[in-house]
Amino acid sequence: MKIAALTTFPEIYDSYMNASMMKIAQDKKILDFHAYNLRDWTSDPHKTTDDKPYGGGPGQLMMCEPIFKAYDDIKTDDTYTIFLSPVGETFNDKIAVDLAQKKELLFICGHYEGIDERAYSLADKIISIGDYVITSGELSSMVVIDSVVRKLPGVLSSEDAVADESFSNGLLEAPQYTRPQNFRGMEVPDVLTSGDHAKIKEWKHEQSLIRTKKYRPDLLDLS
Repeated sequence: MKIAALTTFPEIYDSYMNASMMKIAQDKKILDFHAYNLRDWTSDPHKTTDDKPYGGGPGQLMMCEPIFKAYDDIKTDDTYTIFLSPVGETFNDKIAVDLAQKKELLFICGHYEGIDERAYSLADKIISIGDYVITSGELSSMVVIDSVVRKLPGVLSSEDAVADESFSNGLLEAPQYTRPQNFRGMEVPDVLTSGDHAKIKEWKHEQSLIRTKKYRPDLLDLS
């Protein structure tokens, strides 16, 4: 899969995309990632990407002209373009699965006070990662990218790892434990050391239901 980000701060991606699963995915040639610097498509000596909003208001607004110029140069027939914005659809596991089927994703990242509304005409999808405001669309894009990339075949060491994760079946993942078996009086449940895989599977499903009901009852259809 090809993933690109159009950003005024491409260096933000350096540490994250070159570590852990993101690095593994690129080393395996499963992921081809590139961060484009929006300033390369500006036309003034100061490489300006933002200006004061018409009608007044606080902060600076990202200009649409450099975004359109960059998009025209970057896009291909396979490009699926994503904007990160509070007005977007709230991100979830189903969206991540759908995006993992695409050949090429382009994330256009806002910064400052926002983006000129005309730029959103380029969007195939607008995503929000939650009902709060952060300064950087780059951070939002990395959340989405991470969730999508780990669903690509071959990225994780076990294909079962994705299937067993929280939200993959609509439930939270069951509690997990590792050594030591007894820590400060807290014991690992006996069933997990029993070697009985059928009982372990049943226990995990029961615990997923209990956990989801306790922490995220909104995920359950209780009608």
